[in-house]
Amino acid sequence: MPTWDGVFGPWFAGRLEPRLVGMDLQKFRPGRRQLLAVGVAAGLVAAPLSAPLAATAAASIDGVWQTDGYGVIVAVDNGKAQLYSTTSISCTPAAVFRQDGNRFTTKDEQAFTVQVKRDQATMHVEGNVGDKRLRRLEGMPRSCTRPGATGPLAVFDQFWTDYAENYPFFQAKGIDWNAVRAQYRPRVKPDLSDDALFDLLAAMIKPLGDAHTAIGIPDGRRFMGVRPGTTFPDEVLEAKLRPYIEQTALKAVKFTSYAHDRIGYAELPGRIGYLRVIAFLGYSGIADYNAELNTLNQTLDKILKPNLRGLIIDLRINGGGSDQLALDLASRFTDKPFFAYFKRARNDPQDASAFTPPQPLFVQPAKGHPTYTGPIVMLTGGSQLSAGETFTQAMMNRAPRPIRVGENTQGVFSDTLQRKLPNGWRYILPNEEFRTLNWKSYDGRGIPPDIRTPVFTPAELAAHRDSAFTEALRLLTRK
Repeated sequence: MPTWDGVFGPWFAGRLEPRLVGMDLQKFRPGRRQLLAVGVAAGLVAAPLSAPLAATAAASIDGVWQTDGYGVIVAVDNGKAQLYSTTSISCTPAAVFRQDGNRFTTKDEQAFTVQVKRDQATMHVEGNVGDKRLRRLEGMPRSCTRPGATGPLAVFDQFWTDYAENYPFFQAKGIDWNAVRAQYRPRVKPDLSDDALFDLLAAMIKPLGDAHTAIGIPDGRRFMGVRPGTTFPDEVLEAKLRPYIEQTALKAVKFTSYAHDRIGYAELPGRIGYLRVIAFLGYSGIADYNAELNTLNQTLDKILKPNLRGLIIDLRINGGGSDQLALDLASRFTDKPFFAYFKRARNDPQDASAFTPPQPLFVQPAKGHPTYTGPIVMLTGGSQLSAGETFTQAMMNRAPRPIRVGENTQGVFSDTLQRKLPNGWRYILPNEEFRTLNWKSYDGRGIPPDIRTPVFTPAELAAHRDSAFTEALRLLTRK
Protein backbone atom coordinates (compact mmCIF):
# COMPACT_ATOMS: atom_id res chain seq x y z
CA MET A 1 0.00 0.00 0.00
CA PRO A 2 1.21 3.51 -0.64
CA THR A 3 2.21 5.42 2.47
CA TRP A 4 -0.74 7.66 1.59
CA ASP A 5 -2.62 5.06 3.55
CA GLY A 6 -1.26 6.46 6.76
CA VAL A 7 -3.23 9.62 6.10
CA PHE A 8 -6.38 8.30 4.50
CA GLY A 9 -6.59 4.72 5.69
CA PRO A 10 -6.70 1.46 3.72
CA TRP A 11 -10.01 2.34 2.12
CA PHE A 12 -8.63 5.40 0.39
CA ALA A 13 -9.01 4.86 -3.32
CA GLY A 14 -5.59 6.02 -4.40
CA ARG A 15 -3.85 3.64 -6.78
CA LEU A 16 -1.25 1.01 -6.06
CA GLU A 17 1.49 3.24 -7.34
CA PRO A 18 4.61 4.90 -6.05
CA ARG A 19 3.87 8.11 -4.27
CA LEU A 20 6.60 9.31 -6.49
CA VAL A 21 4.30 8.83 -9.18
CA GLY A 22 1.92 10.95 -7.53
CA MET A 23 1.41 10.23 -11.11
CA ASP A 24 -0.52 7.70 -12.92
CA LEU A 25 -1.06 6.22 -16.25
CA GLN A 26 -1.49 7.91 -19.48
CA LYS A 27 -4.59 8.36 -21.49
CA PHE A 28 -5.16 9.22 -25.01
CA ARG A 29 -6.76 11.00 -27.85
CA PRO A 30 -5.90 12.74 -31.11
CA GLY A 31 -4.78 16.37 -30.72
CA ARG A 32 -1.98 16.58 -28.15
CA ARG A 33 0.94 18.50 -26.87
CA GLN A 34 3.89 16.35 -25.98
CA LEU A 35 6.74 16.43 -23.53
CA LEU A 36 6.27 19.97 -22.25
CA ALA A 37 8.34 19.97 -19.11
CA VAL A 38 7.08 21.87 -16.12
CA GLY A 39 10.52 23.34 -15.67
CA VAL A 40 10.59 24.59 -19.24
CA ALA A 41 7.07 25.97 -19.06
CA ALA A 42 8.00 27.86 -15.91
CA GLY A 43 11.21 29.22 -17.39
CA LEU A 44 13.39 27.32 -14.93
CA VAL A 45 17.08 26.94 -15.72
CA ALA A 46 18.79 23.58 -15.37
CA ALA A 47 21.42 23.40 -12.65
CA PRO A 48 24.70 21.61 -13.44
CA LEU A 49 24.78 17.84 -12.99
CA SER A 50 26.93 16.11 -10.43
CA ALA A 51 30.06 14.52 -11.87
CA PRO A 52 28.48 11.05 -12.20
CA LEU A 53 25.39 12.48 -13.88
CA ALA A 54 27.43 14.71 -16.18
CA ALA A 55 29.20 11.63 -17.50
CA THR A 56 25.92 9.92 -18.39
CA ALA A 57 25.89 8.26 -21.78
CA ALA A 58 22.80 8.71 -23.94
CA ALA A 59 21.80 5.07 -23.57
CA SER A 60 22.30 4.98 -19.79
CA ILE A 61 19.45 4.97 -17.34
CA ASP A 62 21.39 7.39 -15.11
CA GLY A 63 20.43 11.01 -15.38
CA VAL A 64 17.57 13.40 -14.75
CA TRP A 65 14.25 12.55 -16.37
CA GLN A 66 10.94 14.35 -16.57
CA THR A 67 7.58 12.71 -17.11
CA ASP A 68 5.28 13.78 -19.91
CA GLY A 69 2.53 15.14 -17.69
CA TYR A 70 2.26 14.18 -14.01
CA GLY A 71 4.72 16.85 -12.81
CA VAL A 72 7.41 14.40 -11.69
CA ILE A 73 11.20 14.48 -11.92
CA VAL A 74 13.10 11.17 -11.70
CA ALA A 75 16.81 11.56 -10.88
CA VAL A 76 18.76 8.30 -11.24
CA ASP A 77 22.30 8.21 -9.87
CA ASN A 78 24.54 5.87 -7.90
CA GLY A 79 22.06 2.98 -7.81
CA LYS A 80 19.10 5.06 -6.62
CA ALA A 81 16.20 7.02 -8.05
CA GLN A 82 15.05 10.15 -6.22
CA LEU A 83 11.63 11.39 -7.22
CA TYR A 84 10.38 14.95 -7.02
CA SER A 85 6.83 16.28 -7.36
CA THR A 86 6.90 19.58 -9.22
CA THR A 87 4.75 22.51 -10.25
CA SER A 88 5.84 25.69 -11.98
CA ILE A 89 6.52 27.21 -8.54
CA SER A 90 7.60 24.23 -6.42
CA CYS A 91 9.70 21.08 -6.27
CA THR A 92 9.14 18.65 -3.40
CA PRO A 93 11.30 15.54 -2.78
CA ALA A 94 9.22 12.34 -2.75
CA ALA A 95 10.30 8.71 -2.43
CA VAL A 96 13.79 7.25 -2.96
CA PHE A 97 13.96 3.92 -4.81
CA ARG A 98 16.76 1.37 -4.92
CA GLN A 99 17.95 0.31 -8.38
CA ASP A 100 18.39 -3.26 -9.61
CA GLY A 101 19.10 -3.05 -13.33
CA ASN A 102 16.16 -1.17 -14.82
CA ARG A 103 13.84 -1.98 -11.91
CA PHE A 104 13.40 0.30 -8.88
CA THR A 105 11.93 -0.67 -5.52
CA THR A 106 11.32 0.80 -2.08
CA LYS A 107 9.33 -0.17 1.00
CA ASP A 108 5.55 0.27 0.87
CA GLU A 109 5.58 1.52 -2.72
CA GLN A 110 4.96 -0.19 -6.03
CA ALA A 111 8.11 -0.99 -8.00
CA PHE A 112 8.67 0.55 -11.42
CA THR A 113 10.85 -0.16 -14.42
CA VAL A 114 12.46 2.21 -16.92
CA GLN A 115 13.34 1.37 -20.53
CA VAL A 116 15.73 3.82 -22.21
CA LYS A 117 16.18 4.75 -25.86
CA ARG A 118 18.71 7.57 -26.07
CA ASP A 119 17.15 10.68 -24.54
CA GLN A 120 13.66 9.18 -24.34
CA ALA A 121 12.42 6.51 -21.96
CA THR A 122 9.27 4.83 -20.73
CA MET A 123 8.35 4.17 -17.13
CA HIS A 124 6.03 1.37 -16.11
CA VAL A 125 4.67 1.19 -12.58
CA GLU A 126 3.86 -2.38 -11.60
CA GLY A 127 0.17 -2.71 -10.93
CA ASN A 128 -0.70 0.23 -13.17
CA VAL A 129 -1.89 0.07 -16.76
CA GLY A 130 -0.04 1.84 -19.56
CA ASP A 131 3.31 3.60 -19.45
CA LYS A 132 4.60 7.08 -18.77
CA ARG A 133 6.93 8.75 -21.18
CA LEU A 134 10.14 10.34 -19.91
CA ARG A 135 12.57 12.74 -21.52
CA ARG A 136 16.09 13.43 -20.35
CA LEU A 137 16.92 16.85 -18.91
CA GLU A 138 20.37 18.41 -18.94
CA GLY A 139 20.22 18.78 -15.18
CA MET A 140 18.02 19.31 -12.16
CA PRO A 141 15.65 22.29 -12.36
CA ARG A 142 16.94 24.95 -9.99
CA SER A 143 13.70 24.83 -8.02
CA CYS A 144 14.72 21.30 -6.98
CA THR A 145 18.17 22.38 -5.75
CA ARG A 146 17.23 25.20 -3.39
CA PRO A 147 14.91 25.52 -0.40
CA GLY A 148 11.32 26.25 -1.27
CA ALA A 149 9.03 28.88 0.19
CA THR A 150 7.27 28.15 3.48
CA GLY A 151 4.34 29.55 5.42
CA PRO A 152 0.58 29.60 4.81
CA LEU A 153 0.82 31.56 1.55
CA ALA A 154 3.37 29.10 0.10
CA VAL A 155 1.03 26.24 1.07
CA PHE A 156 -1.90 27.94 -0.63
CA ASP A 157 0.05 28.81 -3.78
CA GLN A 158 1.39 25.28 -4.31
CA PHE A 159 -2.01 23.72 -3.68
CA TRP A 160 -3.80 26.08 -6.07
CA THR A 161 -1.07 25.83 -8.73
CA ASP A 162 -0.98 22.04 -8.72
CA TYR A 163 -4.71 21.92 -9.39
CA ALA A 164 -4.45 24.67 -12.02
CA GLU A 165 -1.73 22.77 -13.90
CA ASN A 166 -3.10 19.23 -13.62
CA TYR A 167 -6.83 19.00 -12.86
CA PRO A 168 -8.69 18.08 -16.09
CA PHE A 169 -12.33 18.76 -15.17
CA PHE A 170 -12.77 22.44 -14.25
CA GLN A 171 -14.68 23.24 -17.43
CA ALA A 172 -16.86 20.14 -17.21
CA LYS A 173 -17.75 20.99 -13.60
CA GLY A 174 -18.31 24.69 -14.29
CA ILE A 175 -15.54 25.82 -11.90
CA ASP A 176 -13.51 29.00 -12.55
CA TRP A 177 -10.28 28.13 -10.74
CA ASN A 178 -8.85 31.64 -11.19
CA ALA A 179 -11.93 33.00 -9.44
CA VAL A 180 -11.33 30.53 -6.61
CA ARG A 181 -7.82 31.94 -6.20
CA ALA A 182 -9.13 35.50 -6.20
CA GLN A 183 -11.70 34.60 -3.55
CA TYR A 184 -9.48 32.72 -1.11
CA ARG A 185 -5.89 33.95 -1.47
CA PRO A 186 -6.54 37.35 0.19
CA ARG A 187 -7.66 35.45 3.30
CA VAL A 188 -4.29 33.74 3.71
CA LYS A 189 -2.31 35.77 6.26
CA PRO A 190 1.10 34.88 7.76
CA ASP A 191 -0.52 34.16 11.12
CA LEU A 192 -3.37 32.05 9.73
CA SER A 193 -3.94 29.06 12.01
CA ASP A 194 -3.59 25.49 10.79
CA ASP A 195 -7.27 24.87 11.40
CA ALA A 196 -8.29 27.89 9.37
CA LEU A 197 -5.86 27.03 6.55
CA PHE A 198 -7.13 23.47 6.40
CA ASP A 199 -10.75 24.64 6.26
CA LEU A 200 -9.87 27.09 3.50
CA LEU A 201 -8.16 24.48 1.30
CA ALA A 202 -11.00 22.03 1.85
CA ALA A 203 -13.54 24.70 0.91
CA MET A 204 -11.67 25.33 -2.35
CA ILE A 205 -12.03 21.75 -3.60
CA LYS A 206 -15.35 20.75 -2.06
CA PRO A 207 -17.41 22.21 -4.96
CA LEU A 208 -15.58 19.86 -7.35
CA GLY A 209 -17.53 16.94 -5.86
CA ASP A 210 -14.61 14.71 -6.80
CA ALA A 211 -13.73 11.64 -4.73
CA HIS A 212 -10.16 11.80 -6.07
CA THR A 213 -9.55 15.14 -4.36
CA ALA A 214 -8.49 15.15 -0.74
CA ILE A 215 -6.25 16.75 1.85
CA GLY A 216 -4.99 15.23 5.10
CA ILE A 217 -2.86 16.39 8.01
CA PRO A 218 -0.72 14.37 10.44
CA ASP A 219 -3.15 14.61 13.36
CA GLY A 220 -5.65 12.57 11.34
CA ARG A 221 -7.94 15.37 10.15
CA ARG A 222 -8.85 14.99 6.52
CA PHE A 223 -11.24 16.15 3.84
CA MET A 224 -12.24 13.93 0.94
CA GLY A 225 -14.49 15.01 -1.88
CA VAL A 226 -17.49 13.01 -3.00
CA ARG A 227 -20.20 13.42 -5.61
CA PRO A 228 -23.27 14.98 -3.97
CA GLY A 229 -25.93 12.42 -3.15
CA THR A 230 -23.46 9.54 -2.80
CA THR A 231 -21.56 7.97 0.09
CA PHE A 232 -17.82 7.35 0.11
CA PRO A 233 -17.02 3.64 0.60
CA ASP A 234 -15.31 3.26 3.95
CA GLU A 235 -15.09 0.75 6.78
CA VAL A 236 -18.22 2.13 8.44
CA LEU A 237 -20.34 1.67 5.32
CA GLU A 238 -18.95 -1.81 4.71
CA ALA A 239 -19.57 -2.86 8.30
CA LYS A 240 -23.17 -1.73 7.94
CA LEU A 241 -23.98 -3.17 4.53
CA ARG A 242 -22.18 -6.49 4.34
CA PRO A 243 -24.36 -8.09 7.05
CA TYR A 244 -27.39 -6.55 5.38
CA ILE A 245 -26.48 -8.15 2.03
CA GLU A 246 -25.87 -11.51 3.63
CA GLN A 247 -29.16 -11.44 5.52
CA THR A 248 -31.33 -9.91 2.79
CA ALA A 249 -30.02 -11.18 -0.53
CA LEU A 250 -28.00 -14.28 0.28
CA LYS A 251 -30.06 -15.41 3.28
CA ALA A 252 -29.10 -18.98 4.10
CA VAL A 253 -26.52 -19.30 1.30
CA LYS A 254 -22.93 -19.67 2.52
CA PHE A 255 -20.81 -16.58 1.78
CA THR A 256 -17.03 -17.11 1.92
CA SER A 257 -14.45 -14.31 2.19
CA TYR A 258 -11.06 -14.29 0.49
CA ALA A 259 -8.10 -11.96 -0.04
CA HIS A 260 -8.19 -10.18 3.33
CA ASP A 261 -11.96 -9.79 3.09
CA ARG A 262 -11.74 -7.82 -0.17
CA ILE A 263 -13.46 -10.56 -2.18
CA GLY A 264 -16.43 -12.72 -1.26
CA TYR A 265 -18.29 -15.49 -3.07
CA ALA A 266 -21.48 -17.51 -2.76
CA GLU A 267 -23.07 -20.08 -5.04
CA LEU A 268 -26.80 -19.50 -5.32
CA PRO A 269 -29.45 -22.05 -6.24
CA GLY A 270 -29.67 -22.74 -9.97
CA ARG A 271 -25.88 -22.61 -10.42
CA ILE A 272 -25.74 -18.81 -10.20
CA GLY A 273 -22.52 -17.39 -8.78
CA TYR A 274 -22.38 -14.25 -6.64
CA LEU A 275 -18.99 -12.49 -6.62
CA ARG A 276 -18.56 -9.43 -4.41
CA VAL A 277 -15.42 -7.26 -4.83
CA ILE A 278 -14.97 -4.29 -2.48
CA ALA A 279 -11.47 -3.22 -3.58
CA PHE A 280 -8.76 -3.86 -6.11
CA LEU A 281 -5.94 -3.74 -3.59
CA GLY A 282 -5.01 -5.11 -0.18
CA TYR A 283 -5.35 -8.76 -1.22
CA SER A 284 -1.95 -9.89 0.05
CA GLY A 285 -1.25 -7.37 2.79
CA ILE A 286 1.89 -6.01 1.12
CA ALA A 287 2.37 -3.31 -1.50
CA ASP A 288 3.53 -5.57 -4.28
CA TYR A 289 1.52 -6.08 -7.45
CA ASN A 290 2.86 -9.59 -8.09
CA ALA A 291 1.86 -10.72 -4.60
CA GLU A 292 -1.56 -9.13 -5.05
CA LEU A 293 -2.04 -10.83 -8.41
CA ASN A 294 -1.00 -14.18 -6.98
CA THR A 295 -3.63 -13.89 -4.23
CA LEU A 296 -6.26 -12.79 -6.76
CA ASN A 297 -5.49 -15.76 -8.99
CA GLN A 298 -5.56 -18.23 -6.11
CA THR A 299 -8.93 -16.83 -5.06
CA LEU A 300 -10.47 -16.97 -8.54
CA ASP A 301 -9.10 -20.47 -9.12
CA LYS A 302 -11.17 -21.60 -6.11
CA ILE A 303 -14.26 -19.63 -7.08
CA LEU A 304 -14.81 -20.00 -10.81
CA LYS A 305 -16.66 -23.17 -11.72
CA PRO A 306 -17.13 -24.49 -15.27
CA ASN A 307 -20.78 -25.34 -14.71
CA LEU A 308 -22.01 -21.87 -13.71
CA ARG A 309 -25.19 -20.81 -15.42
CA GLY A 310 -24.78 -17.12 -14.62
CA LEU A 311 -22.71 -14.75 -12.50
CA ILE A 312 -23.59 -11.67 -10.44
CA ILE A 313 -20.65 -9.32 -9.80
CA ASP A 314 -21.43 -6.91 -6.96
CA LEU A 315 -19.36 -3.69 -7.03
CA ARG A 316 -21.78 -1.38 -5.23
CA ILE A 317 -19.23 -0.79 -2.49
CA ASN A 318 -15.80 -0.66 -4.07
CA GLY A 319 -13.02 1.69 -3.02
CA GLY A 320 -10.86 1.14 -6.10
CA GLY A 321 -7.17 0.32 -6.15
CA SER A 322 -5.10 -1.08 -9.01
CA ASP A 323 -6.43 -0.71 -12.55
CA GLN A 324 -4.22 -3.61 -13.59
CA LEU A 325 -5.76 -5.91 -10.98
CA ALA A 326 -9.14 -4.84 -12.33
CA LEU A 327 -8.07 -5.89 -15.84
CA ASP A 328 -6.68 -9.11 -14.36
CA LEU A 329 -10.11 -9.86 -12.95
CA ALA A 330 -11.72 -9.01 -16.30
CA SER A 331 -9.32 -11.44 -17.99
CA ARG A 332 -11.10 -14.29 -16.19
CA PHE A 333 -14.34 -13.53 -18.05
CA THR A 334 -13.24 -13.89 -21.67
CA ASP A 335 -11.55 -16.29 -24.05
CA LYS A 336 -10.49 -13.59 -26.52
CA PRO A 337 -8.92 -10.13 -26.19
CA PHE A 338 -11.14 -7.05 -26.16
CA PHE A 339 -10.64 -3.29 -25.89
CA ALA A 340 -10.88 -1.81 -22.39
CA TYR A 341 -10.46 1.97 -22.66
CA PHE A 342 -8.19 4.82 -23.71
CA LYS A 343 -6.16 6.66 -21.10
CA ARG A 344 -4.47 10.06 -21.31
CA ALA A 345 -3.14 12.73 -18.92
CA ARG A 346 -2.89 16.51 -18.90
CA ASN A 347 0.64 17.46 -19.97
CA ASP A 348 0.80 21.24 -20.44
CA PRO A 349 0.46 23.43 -17.33
CA GLN A 350 -0.56 26.38 -19.49
CA ASP A 351 -3.11 24.59 -21.67
CA ALA A 352 -5.95 22.63 -20.08
CA SER A 353 -6.82 21.09 -23.46
CA ALA A 354 -3.38 19.49 -23.96
CA PHE A 355 -3.01 15.79 -23.13
CA THR A 356 -0.58 12.94 -23.68
CA PRO A 357 -1.34 10.75 -26.70
CA PRO A 358 -4.16 8.31 -25.86
CA GLN A 359 -2.95 4.87 -24.85
CA PRO A 360 -5.32 2.03 -25.73
CA LEU A 361 -5.62 -0.67 -23.06
CA PHE A 362 -6.98 -4.18 -23.60
CA VAL A 363 -8.26 -7.14 -21.62
CA GLN A 364 -6.26 -10.26 -22.43
CA PRO A 365 -7.63 -13.75 -21.67
CA ALA A 366 -6.07 -15.35 -18.61
CA LYS A 367 -3.70 -18.18 -19.46
CA GLY A 368 -3.51 -21.31 -17.36
CA HIS A 369 -6.47 -20.37 -15.15
CA PRO A 370 -10.18 -21.19 -15.23
CA THR A 371 -12.39 -18.62 -16.93
CA TYR A 372 -16.10 -17.91 -17.13
CA THR A 373 -17.53 -16.69 -20.44
CA GLY A 374 -21.27 -16.89 -19.77
CA PRO A 375 -23.82 -14.21 -18.91
CA ILE A 376 -22.97 -11.63 -16.24
CA VAL A 377 -25.03 -9.07 -14.37
CA MET A 378 -23.06 -6.33 -12.62
CA LEU A 379 -24.47 -4.46 -9.62
CA THR A 380 -23.32 -0.83 -9.65
CA GLY A 381 -23.80 2.20 -7.40
CA GLY A 382 -22.53 5.56 -6.22
CA SER A 383 -20.17 4.04 -3.63
CA GLN A 384 -18.23 2.35 -6.43
CA LEU A 385 -15.24 4.32 -7.64
CA SER A 386 -11.81 4.43 -9.25
CA ALA A 387 -10.60 0.96 -10.30
CA GLY A 388 -14.08 -0.31 -9.48
CA GLU A 389 -15.27 1.93 -12.31
CA THR A 390 -12.45 1.24 -14.76
CA PHE A 391 -13.28 -2.46 -14.37
CA THR A 392 -16.91 -1.71 -15.23
CA GLN A 393 -15.87 0.45 -18.18
CA ALA A 394 -13.59 -2.29 -19.53
CA MET A 395 -16.28 -4.95 -19.19
CA MET A 396 -18.66 -2.88 -21.32
CA ASN A 397 -16.76 -4.22 -24.34
CA ARG A 398 -16.96 -7.90 -23.36
CA ALA A 399 -19.08 -10.29 -25.39
CA PRO A 400 -21.64 -11.08 -24.19
CA ARG A 401 -21.82 -7.63 -22.60
CA PRO A 402 -22.69 -7.67 -18.89
CA ILE A 403 -26.00 -6.05 -17.93
CA ARG A 404 -25.55 -3.29 -15.37
CA VAL A 405 -28.20 -3.01 -12.65
CA GLY A 406 -28.44 -0.37 -9.92
CA GLU A 407 -27.34 3.26 -9.98
CA ASN A 408 -24.61 5.40 -11.56
CA THR A 409 -21.08 4.78 -10.36
CA GLN A 410 -19.20 7.56 -8.53
CA GLY A 411 -17.57 9.11 -11.62
CA VAL A 412 -13.82 9.16 -10.78
CA PHE A 413 -11.48 7.16 -13.00
CA SER A 414 -8.07 8.84 -12.98
CA ASP A 415 -5.10 7.71 -10.98
CA THR A 416 -4.19 10.28 -8.36
CA LEU A 417 -1.20 12.58 -8.04
CA GLN A 418 -0.10 12.20 -4.44
CA ARG A 419 1.62 15.33 -3.16
CA LYS A 420 3.12 16.97 -0.08
CA LEU A 421 2.75 20.63 0.90
CA PRO A 422 5.56 22.77 2.39
CA ASN A 423 4.09 22.27 5.89
CA GLY A 424 4.07 18.46 5.52
CA TRP A 425 0.37 18.08 4.76
CA ARG A 426 -0.58 15.65 1.99
CA TYR A 427 -3.11 16.05 -0.76
CA ILE A 428 -4.23 14.31 -3.92
CA LEU A 429 -5.78 15.25 -7.23
CA PRO A 430 -6.55 13.51 -10.54
CA ASN A 431 -4.89 14.41 -13.84
CA GLU A 432 -6.20 11.82 -16.32
CA GLU A 433 -9.20 10.99 -18.46
CA PHE A 434 -10.49 7.52 -19.31
CA ARG A 435 -12.29 7.37 -22.65
CA THR A 436 -14.43 4.75 -24.35
CA LEU A 437 -13.84 3.50 -27.89
CA ASN A 438 -16.25 6.16 -29.18
CA TRP A 439 -14.48 8.78 -27.03
CA LYS A 440 -17.06 9.12 -24.27
CA SER A 441 -16.05 10.10 -20.75
CA TYR A 442 -17.99 9.13 -17.61
CA ASP A 443 -16.04 11.38 -15.26
CA GLY A 444 -18.28 13.34 -12.92
CA ARG A 445 -21.58 11.61 -13.64
CA GLY A 446 -20.42 7.99 -13.48
CA ILE A 447 -21.35 5.00 -15.61
CA PRO A 448 -25.14 4.63 -15.75
CA PRO A 449 -26.90 1.28 -15.29
CA ASP A 450 -28.85 -0.47 -18.03
CA ILE A 451 -31.62 -1.12 -15.51
CA ARG A 452 -32.03 1.44 -12.76
CA THR A 453 -33.02 0.23 -9.30
CA PRO A 454 -32.59 1.66 -5.79
CA VAL A 455 -29.27 0.85 -4.11
CA PHE A 456 -29.21 0.75 -0.31
CA THR A 457 -31.65 3.65 0.00
CA PRO A 458 -33.41 4.33 3.32
CA ALA A 459 -36.59 2.89 1.84
CA GLU A 460 -34.75 -0.27 0.75
CA LEU A 461 -33.13 -0.72 4.14
CA ALA A 462 -36.39 -0.08 5.99
CA ALA A 463 -38.19 -2.67 3.88
CA HIS A 464 -35.27 -5.09 4.24
CA ARG A 465 -34.99 -5.64 0.49
CA ASP A 466 -32.28 -5.52 -2.16
CA SER A 467 -33.98 -4.62 -5.43
CA ALA A 468 -30.79 -4.61 -7.50
CA PHE A 469 -29.87 -8.14 -6.41
CA THR A 470 -33.41 -9.37 -6.97
CA GLU A 471 -33.42 -7.95 -10.50
CA ALA A 472 -30.01 -9.49 -11.27
CA LEU A 473 -31.24 -12.89 -10.13
CA ARG A 474 -34.36 -12.53 -12.25
CA LEU A 475 -32.31 -11.68 -15.35
CA LEU A 476 -30.07 -14.71 -14.93
CA THR A 477 -32.79 -17.23 -14.11
CA ARG A 478 -35.44 -16.22 -16.64
CA LYS A 479 -36.03 -18.59 -19.50
